[in-house]
Amino acid sequence: MTNKKFGVLLLLMVLFSFGAKAQLTTSVRLNEILVINEDNFMDDYGKRHAWIELYNNSAGTVDLRGCFLTNDKNNPKKYMIPKGDVLTKVAPRQHILFWVDNEPTRGTFHVNFAFNPNGENYLALYDSDGTTLIDEITIPAGQKADVSYGLDVDGTGNWKILDKVTPSTNNVTLDTNEKIENFQKNDSWGIGMTLTAMMVVFLGLLVLFLVFKQIGNAAMNASKRNAQKAAAADGQKVSENAGAESGEIFAAIAMALYELNDEHHDFESSILTIKKAQRNYSPWNSKVLSLRQNPIIKK
Repeated sequence: MTNKKFGVLLLLMVLFSFGAKAQLTTSVRLNEILVINEDNFMDDYGKRHAWIELYNNSAGTVDLRGCFLTNDKNNPKKYMIPKGDVLTKVAPRQHILFWVDNEPTRGTFHVNFAFNPNGENYLALYDSDGTTLIDEITIPAGQKADVSYGLDVDGTGNWKILDKVTPSTNNVTLDTNEKIENFQKNDSWGIGMTLTAMMVVFLGLLVLFLVFKQIGNAAMNASKRNAQKAAAADGQKVSENAGAESGEIFAAIAMALYELNDEHHDFESSILTIKKAQRNYSPWNSKVLSLRQNPIIKK
């Protein structure tokens, strides 16, 4: 019974893993296509060919091994993406490029068919079962050299002639700063920006003033309560202004303490003066200097 449960659990895990892989695989999209490459991106052999860009539109890594690319609706398994190549794994929100050069012997990313530069071209991506269609597109005839056809937003949106050829990168790239352009257009003299900066600084100072004022009031109220409690404990009359003395009083007390401390403090001079002794003998070995009084000589 235990072995049977273990087998069922293992089967469910295998099915779940295949289902997760299939779900990730179906999130891949045909993203950008260049039919005529005359003076554009080169492959690893230094040759220029048409190319296909795929985009992983999911949040997980997708392995395209075993999936199929084709330009023939009647032959969905025309080119199988080889297994065992680590480069077929596409990271989340990243791209992968295939060369449409009809030279599959050059590597994993060189397919076994080519585009017709003078007519329309069909392209499809099938899952590893060869029957599940993941994505397809018909590229219209009349494509211009070195001008790609792709989605206006990576992985979604509408197909159109792109303004830039962007192999292995985002179809939409920002070359300008919209905020700076708006300022240049609507506030060329910078007056609005100056006023905005001044208002931000003023509001910041106002907020700080209010915060510190509230903190000061809270401290004064606490001091007043403590003073009233101390006076009541000594049996003295509690003053309404106890603990609310003005700052001038504290300043006068501090100044008096400073003056009192200054008057009773002895200052010692740090200047050392050495005077030369005027003697005709060397005092270092004189025995006279070692005697406190002259010896008495008895006659």
